[in-house]
Amino acid sequence: MNLAADRSTTPGPEVVCLPMFATTRAATATAFGPALAGADLRETYLDLPGHGDSPATCPPTSQALLDTVCAWLDHHVDAPVLLAGASYGAYLAAGIARQRPDLVRGLLLVCPGITIAPASRTLPEHRPPPGPAGWLDDAPTDLRTHLDTALGHRTPTVVATVLAALRSGGPGDDTFQQTLRTGPGYALPDETSDTPYHGPVSVLTGRQDHIVGYADQFHAMRRYPRGTYTVIDSAGHYLPYEQPALLRALTQDWLRRALTPLSPGHITAPRMPDNGGHG
Repeated sequence: MNLAADRSTTPGPEVVCLPMFATTRAATATAFGPALAGADLRETYLDLPGHGDSPATCPPTSQALLDTVCAWLDHHVDAPVLLAGASYGAYLAAGIARQRPDLVRGLLLVCPGITIAPASRTLPEHRPPPGPAGWLDDAPTDLRTHLDTALGHRTPTVVATVLAALRSGGPGDDTFQQTLRTGPGYALPDETSDTPYHGPVSVLTGRQDHIVGYADQFHAMRRYPRGTYTVIDSAGHYLPYEQPALLRALTQDWLRRALTPLSPGHITAPRMPDNGGHG
């Protein structure tokens, strides 16, 4: 449970944010911080094991990472907490809601992976509209193909924002990450489970996301009886950096739902009016 964390001191409800694969808590703060600003929350950003400044102290499997995050939550927060994640972080957050719903007050999933195996994902049929000439010129050569696949909002400014996020934070453990990504334990054992989570959920997807797509996420909404689903045009897999204003608006709606107390009888059938026994 030795995870590097940045935690604000705000004495409000706690939101814990999990990062994309191979990124750090600094990148996650850049993604979610503006969307959460002004909400009077205690914001917590974690580095996953083998990522950023967190040591690789668990086996290189997604279940081990999930268990490590749950152990950290058990020892460091007053559960339940709001839980947010992007991409692989959202994949783990959804898994925590399935396996440990007692820890989760509400769930924000941004470009979540639904299935780990790339061949199993439903990806968009159409390529994004072309960006302006030279929009990828400032990206390192080894990242251009990835960014061309991942980005829907294709401008030099978005590229610079994404690159700055990818370069931020601690070094991570490349060997651990590679073993995790290529090993048999990359998929959670309950990945295909439709175990429902009954708390407030928002699922945000990019219409031009050619990494995880947007269709599988819609089909997975059957798991979330209180779920809102949004697909955003001119957004790809780095949606938080591509469409920050929309992310903020949708996050604020999720917070409103997640922080509003439910009436005691919200899951019961409505009572019929008392008509004194007369039909």
